[in-house]
Amino acid sequence: MSIFQRSVQRELAVITASAMGVLIAIIIVQQMIFWLRRAASGGVEPEAVVALMGFAMIGYLPVLLALSMFIGVLLTLTRSYRDSEMPVWFSSGLSIAAWIRPVVRFGIPVVLGIAALSLFLTPWALSESGEYQRQLRSKDDVSRIAPGSFIESRGANQVFFVDRTSDKDNVVNNVFVQYVQGGRSGVVVAEKGYQENEPNGDKYLVLVNGRRYEGTPGQLDFRIIDFEKQSMLVKRREEKAGDPSIRQMTTWALAGMRGPEHMAELHWRVALPIAALVLALLAIPLAFVHPRSGTSLNLFVAVLVFFIYYNLLTVFQNWTAQRQIPDWLGLWPVHFLMVGLLAILFARQLVSFRWIFLTRRRERAKANAGA
Repeated sequence: MSIFQRSVQRELAVITASAMGVLIAIIIVQQMIFWLRRAASGGVEPEAVVALMGFAMIGYLPVLLALSMFIGVLLTLTRSYRDSEMPVWFSSGLSIAAWIRPVVRFGIPVVLGIAALSLFLTPWALSESGEYQRQLRSKDDVSRIAPGSFIESRGANQVFFVDRTSDKDNVVNNVFVQYVQGGRSGVVVAEKGYQENEPNGDKYLVLVNGRRYEGTPGQLDFRIIDFEKQSMLVKRREEKAGDPSIRQMTTWALAGMRGPEHMAELHWRVALPIAALVLALLAIPLAFVHPRSGTSLNLFVAVLVFFIYYNLLTVFQNWTAQRQIPDWLGLWPVHFLMVGLLAILFARQLVSFRWIFLTRRRERAKANAGA
């Protein structure tokens, strides 16, 4: 590989990695806000936030990698135009088409990674995320109690609080329970508590040496009861493992299905690596910029092309799932449209290159003839 090609590969890798880092940081912040908000509202367990963020990030990686490679190729060639390196490239007799080979050589490993993510890792991550959330929902309320924090039951009719844990296993000290039952509110405070399992599978929270306050809000019929031991039945919400959603199904399972929604999802997974390669090639002609003009216009057009491409893929996926277009056609019209646009842009650049090259050859020939 020549020195020039090595420098191009290095510059493409650096800019693509930098763009990938920025995009991942943005998605991490967005996902952190989303999952922390759900954890604060009781939708998920706080300790599950990091794992769920990790599963969600795997799902975002195919699109992020494609966008990063598109940005890397675009900015690399834009810098070459801005620093007047492209005129040197053209004056040596090489056209814009000569950039296809180094871009494809750089993009093939990225495209293969996107294919592995889209076809295999993303469905696995979504399946694991769904199973993990199902297991969290199946946990009983007592097992969710952590010292020093208020925990609301999933039925929203009980609130638990324990001050600290004891040296003895399965025992907590200074227990507080607030509940609503039959329109009456109650508060239970106890010196200690522990969990007890019955042979039939029932679970009880056993409170020792406590007091219960019970009554109807706004009325004077409150009762105060002291007790040495009281058992509270803890209901466990059983979450059965259901059939995986279409996005959680493996690619092999989707290939054996003939439903429109299954075919739409299969087309989408195959479309992501194809779109990544087409976008990388589209960045070559889209990067053209005059050295004396700004780079804002071509960057705006490039970003617009990217969003149009992916939005069209989403639209055709929905149309395939709704049987508005044949299952076998799927998302291929979008790829054909973008490949046609790619051919038009390259043809325009090549025609301009030939005209400039021939004009300069005539000028040199006249100059030599005059000399």
